[in-house]
Amino acid sequence: MTSTVPVAPGVRDALAAQTIELPSWAFGNSGTRFKVFSQPGVPRDPYEKLADAAQVHTYTGAAPRVSLHIPWDLVEDFSDLAKHAADLGVQIGMINSNVFQDEDYKLGSLTNADPAIRKKAVDHHLQCIEVMTATGSTELKLWLPDGTNYPGQDSIRGRQERLADSLQQIYAALGPDQRMVIEYKFFEPYFYTMDIPDWGTSLTHCLALGDKAKVVLDTGHHAPGTNIEFIVAQLLRLGKLGAFDFNSRFYADDDLMVGAADPFQLFRIMHEIVAADALRPEAGVNFMLDQCHNIEDNITAQIRSVMNVQEATAKALLVDHEALREAQLGGDVLGANEIFMDAYNTDVRPLLAEIREQKGLAPDPVRAYKDSGYGSKIAAERVGGTQAGWGA
Repeated sequence: MTSTVPVAPGVRDALAAQTIELPSWAFGNSGTRFKVFSQPGVPRDPYEKLADAAQVHTYTGAAPRVSLHIPWDLVEDFSDLAKHAADLGVQIGMINSNVFQDEDYKLGSLTNADPAIRKKAVDHHLQCIEVMTATGSTELKLWLPDGTNYPGQDSIRGRQERLADSLQQIYAALGPDQRMVIEYKFFEPYFYTMDIPDWGTSLTHCLALGDKAKVVLDTGHHAPGTNIEFIVAQLLRLGKLGAFDFNSRFYADDDLMVGAADPFQLFRIMHEIVAADALRPEAGVNFMLDQCHNIEDNITAQIRSVMNVQEATAKALLVDHEALREAQLGGDVLGANEIFMDAYNTDVRPLLAEIREQKGLAPDPVRAYKDSGYGSKIAAERVGGTQAGWGA
């Protein structure tokens, strides 16, 4: 395919340089509370997860980092795991903590009324920082499942005070080149209150902690109808957007493939990123997938997800910002919207195929991966052992 899309200077370079981090857990078996469907060839350990993630980078050229989840991805020697990643052509990205699968955390982890349990949760995050140091990772991601189910169950204010103290202890342990990003979620696993339910609560704690703390926005962690791009614009304006967890949702935190439910929303989000010149690595915004693939092939789904983000980004880069600004200042409501929609309705697939070819890649990453035979190879080789999944 040859692109006929008019491209402003710098657009091709921006698209060629874009990177999207992958989640190690996306390559294991996952499902719902009803059923986890297994796939042939699923990784049995973090080394095999990295091998699968490296396939996504091989065919997209845009996924050089892999995020780990602790303790799911615990190994005896993390420096060896980092070397294994480098040998595969990728590197370790964010380190994610996990305080949602331990019996002690039933009534909270970092917010628990019991000082011993809070210390246990803090110590887990200190362990994650040690993993960061061993792997060369610079970012700790914290999603807090803490909350309450019933009015009066605990002090809302007291839990915030305990959370602030716990976060300060973790923050103090960060190295000079390390930072933490704090995620939020408006409900689940608790339903009366979540201790970090929204971007405002996350931002409040980040502001109290300091410059090395920023907000991470999961596109599936909002109430229906939430204007996510407004949140993106506000956090960018304040210099406090640290990362994305990209996925799609229809009803709740579905963790479906990014762009599957509402590709127009993804475009609107990326428009705010481009408008704020936040695509640059120097802007400090990490673009990452956070998905689980219940019925689709894991590697193919991750490749397609990277492509979805690339397509939304390409369309956002095609917005004529000078003309848009002129229409906005002139009060031309429909004219401004037309400029916006013209970019969204542009078929950018030929443009992205050209850019891949210029990088020495196949123009269609999904087809190239399927033709490689890698899926059949790992299905034959990975017989026996315990397949990775939630909790492994």
